[in-house]
Amino acid sequence: MTLNPIETRVLNQLDFPGMVQFLSELVRIPSLGGAESPAQLRVAEWMRQNGMEVDLWELDLAELAAHPAYSAEIERAEGLGVVGILGEDRGGRSLILNGHVDVVPPGDPEGWKFPPFEGRVEGGRVFGRGALDMKGGLAAALYAAKAIEQAGVNLEGRLLLQSVIGEEDGGVGTLATIQRGYGGDGAIIMEPTGLAICPSQAGALNFRITVRGKAAHGCVREEGVSALEKFQFVHDELMALEGRRNHNCLDPLFRDYRVPFPLSVGKIEGGDWASTVPNWVRFEGRYGLAPGEDAGDAQDSFRAALARVGDIDPWLRDNPPEVEWWGGRFLPAQVPLGDPIVLELREALRDLGRGEPLVKGVTFGSDMRLLVGEGATPTVLFGPGDIRQAHATDESVSMGDLEMTAKTLALTALRFCGYKE
Repeated sequence: MTLNPIETRVLNQLDFPGMVQFLSELVRIPSLGGAESPAQLRVAEWMRQNGMEVDLWELDLAELAAHPAYSAEIERAEGLGVVGILGEDRGGRSLILNGHVDVVPPGDPEGWKFPPFEGRVEGGRVFGRGALDMKGGLAAALYAAKAIEQAGVNLEGRLLLQSVIGEEDGGVGTLATIQRGYGGDGAIIMEPTGLAICPSQAGALNFRITVRGKAAHGCVREEGVSALEKFQFVHDELMALEGRRNHNCLDPLFRDYRVPFPLSVGKIEGGDWASTVPNWVRFEGRYGLAPGEDAGDAQDSFRAALARVGDIDPWLRDNPPEVEWWGGRFLPAQVPLGDPIVLELREALRDLGRGEPLVKGVTFGSDMRLLVGEGATPTVLFGPGDIRQAHATDESVSMGDLEMTAKTLALTALRFCGYKE
């Protein structure tokens, strides 16, 4: 298939300088988890200014917290949902473009080349916290929709632009849009996939483990039991569990990953005094889940691994590690390779000169599992930039990737929803 005159007209309407300028503006709004409302209000204002019907509402956080699919790591006092609507239901398919405005903390600003919330444009890239993950993808979707509107094309189905909060800590924003009734025939989440089409997403569960020891004065440390030393037994067994779970992964969408479903410890604390043998160590991490894997079965394997340390060490047999499952709960998700949203994206990329698109799975969690599992909407991940730069110092996204993302989303929306002049 080649581009027809209407599709070409829409692509010619894409305002790439405006998109970069708007992305820089969004980066300058420090929308850390729990403080996303200023960014949401700006997105809603932009939608109204560019011809979209806008639904802006205050999230009922108490009601959402009672939902079985709810998870969060941040206590929020308030939050806003934003959905921009383009087109009407004239018998065509509806398409969701979903992006989150919340960002993770930047860490020490002194470590950044440019201030993390400056939104600097330099060397063909936009720098700043959230530029890649994922305000860049959201900006590309907004400007794709704007191009369709300005080209005077009437969509046969609805294009739903969802700007959501709380993705980084559990997905409360996307869950709220689903509960408000926003589903679709297909959805694209503009996470940074390097322009690969990703119809399969691994999952992750947050865990917290406490290892107990026996306190003693440091001058007679042999009379105590160091929880730090016992922690090493536990950590070694968890790494062995990771190895068993990732050995010889047969899923072709994950064949290029050495460790597709990682088990990683990200935080550790313990002890009460420098000259006291530590009688406790507590550590937190994430436990990767494979697509199609039952979370309960995975948790049973995790607990069995913890029980095995008692076979190695008598103290841990009598004082077993205590495990809690807390915070973000990112279940895996997948859609068939033959689903229309996958096929339309592939065809759009081919027609834009990208050759045969890369189709693969991703090892990180996202709101895909909510749209698929709770919203019954076939969903893929597709967006600009490399996930390796997300959550990192000097986070940035290339303007070339942003441009190709916007073109692809515009073309996919036209073909998926259907259109007429």
